[in-house]
Amino acid sequence: MRRRTVLKHGATATLVGLAGCTGAGDGGQETTTTESTTTESTTTGETTAETTTRAGLSGTLRVATYGSFVDAPSSSPGPWLKEEFEKRHPDVTLEWQTPENEVNYFIQRAAQGVDIEADVYVGLNVDHLIRIDEQLGETRLFEPTADALSHYGHVKEGLKFDPQNRAIPYDTGYISLVYDESAFEAPPTTFQDLLKDRYQGDLIVQNAKTAATGRAFLLWTVNTVGEDKYLDYWSKLKDNGVKILGSWDDAYTAYGNGEAPMVVSYSTDQVYAHRQDQDLTRHQVGFLNNQGYANPEGMAKFASTDQPELAEAFMDFMLSKQAQKQIAQLNVQFPATDWAPLGEEFQKYAKEPEEPVTFTYEELQGNLDDWVDSWARQIAGGR
Repeated sequence: MRRRTVLKHGATATLVGLAGCTGAGDGGQETTTTESTTTESTTTGETTAETTTRAGLSGTLRVATYGSFVDAPSSSPGPWLKEEFEKRHPDVTLEWQTPENEVNYFIQRAAQGVDIEADVYVGLNVDHLIRIDEQLGETRLFEPTADALSHYGHVKEGLKFDPQNRAIPYDTGYISLVYDESAFEAPPTTFQDLLKDRYQGDLIVQNAKTAATGRAFLLWTVNTVGEDKYLDYWSKLKDNGVKILGSWDDAYTAYGNGEAPMVVSYSTDQVYAHRQDQDLTRHQVGFLNNQGYANPEGMAKFASTDQPELAEAFMDFMLSKQAQKQIAQLNVQFPATDWAPLGEEFQKYAKEPEEPVTFTYEELQGNLDDWVDSWARQIAGGR
């Protein structure tokens, strides 16, 4: 999740059908697990034991990701993951890399035939995979890994977004409305509600060309009203005064400054607000049509890595109970597995939609750019 900075200043098809997963790991890697380390975690009154490590691993593991995954030691999962993984593997050093252009940096290097110099990437979504496949063609940037992971069976089926099993989900967020309940007698509960006069000028959204949350909200509308009608819906939404700002930071700052009483954000908003001791009446979560648009995040092993076993050990560790708990609570996203023992705060304040929705890789491939570009031309003035 990439919104932490602004909150410090005050203020990612029906999901059940999302899978499309073929289980097409390419094999060839060691799949036998030698249980050399046992870690116990006690949470919510339940003691669990997990064995996740392979014996004899050594060397340097280079893990690339986006900045906010590692740059705030008290609230990013990166520092904890490094410390805990190195504790389990005393002969291993984990090095984080945070290139400015994130995964685009590696797409460009692969297209140019330049060395990748990283072993794992953390922070992929389905948009990235489509871009990778469109731009690189037969050139492989990532390698299928699911068959080599002993914890892969705990990944929720509906969150598996890569039909080739290159990207392994480790968490997910749900796009929702966040609103100030003091501003409404009754908040909107459907997409059609947003077109009513009484909500005129009340909603701030992000630009789908430049912000992941804006693109997810746009795709949610396409999923709901259909690809033949979504531009008509947005024209009506624009006529009703929707404000389109460039980034999540811009939108949330405007919301925090009282420029409108509703903003598109994440359904885990209250977790952050509670930690910042903010007024929760200004951080209510609304699910339109009882839905929330899911944005699973995944990790993948670079095809060029010279440390394949170490990369797989790290990815398996990311799916362990203890790591899934820490990633969810620090990154403020929902875990991707069925066995993360979440704490009381997260269980109380993180809201999960009754009906998660999203598009599959197959549904987006060949359509994503057209939908977004058409929206930009007709609704956002080409921005």
